[in-house]
Amino acid sequence: MNEILMYVLAAGVLLGGIDQLLGNKRGYGKCLEEGFMLMGPTALSMVGMLCLIPLISQAFRTFVVPIFTLTGADPSVLGGILAIDMGGYQLAKELANNPQVGSYAGVLIASTFGCTLVFTIPVGMEIVEEEDRGAFAKGILTGLAALPAGLLAGGLLCGLSFGEVIWQSMPVFVLSLLLGLGLKCAPRVMMKGFRVFARGMKLLITLGLILGALSYFLKRDLIPGLAPIEDALAVVASIGITMLGSLPLAEFLRRLMRKPFRKLGHHFGLNETSVSGLMIGMVSPIPQLTSMKDMDSLGKVANTAFAVSAASALAAHAGFTLSVEPDMVGAMLAAKIVGAATAVAAVLLLERKRR
Repeated sequence: MNEILMYVLAAGVLLGGIDQLLGNKRGYGKCLEEGFMLMGPTALSMVGMLCLIPLISQAFRTFVVPIFTLTGADPSVLGGILAIDMGGYQLAKELANNPQVGSYAGVLIASTFGCTLVFTIPVGMEIVEEEDRGAFAKGILTGLAALPAGLLAGGLLCGLSFGEVIWQSMPVFVLSLLLGLGLKCAPRVMMKGFRVFARGMKLLITLGLILGALSYFLKRDLIPGLAPIEDALAVVASIGITMLGSLPLAEFLRRLMRKPFRKLGHHFGLNETSVSGLMIGMVSPIPQLTSMKDMDSLGKVANTAFAVSAASALAAHAGFTLSVEPDMVGAMLAAKIVGAATAVAAVLLLERKRR
């Protein structure tokens, strides 16, 4: 699976590179450039946290893990509260008692629940128009409800048993339920809370970036245990190389599937912007969220529900997984696609029942 995906991504690089050499006549060359340019924002959101992960892991082991182990779940599940490319993977692997569960938590949980918690919700609350926040909250709630289906599919593929997936994921399911109830019952309070959380994350990431850079320049460990900034940047470089291929490839697939998806969307009552959003969201949830104002009411809920699992599946998350644990790419994609498809199906089914 990993070797096949590498060849597919290589084909994406060729597609973008050849088009760029020919003057970017078909737009694939621009996608190649965008993939490379995304390394800057990716580094700003990741490097500082990656530098701090060993210190955060030690703090968790001292203060949180002794209490968390009372649940019976592997401590690595705690890593799933961060996005996979914002330290979630490294934290899960650092805390893991069982390396297999650590991979499951660091890749599958962190790329779905963690990404939703630390990225999609805070960013979405800022981007989405005031009048669309109800649909946004409803979509997040539906997406979180569908999350177990994706985690189960991915968990089985990475070698865990049905019982292990359910047991190890139970804390995530409980947190998802509480998060969904909060968004439904007290959206304004939740919005304020997520703004504070987002500011705190930004401060922490910036602090890690400063400390990592200073340690590099001064050639000394300012804080014992701080990870070298060069190692963090190497991870970002791997993601950037993957996006060189994944973005042209995603654009090719979007154009190839435009007509079938348009027909499918028309059948279910989704306008073209709503259908396009589903495909775009697998590359990045930001343009998907910014276009919500042009979607129909059903599409707004469906796109948000879809983003809980599918966000960045074909770009940053695929790139990160390939750079740290290539054998988990298939399980990661399965978890994201199954969870997202289940979420959209649930939205469409509930809408039909209302009619």
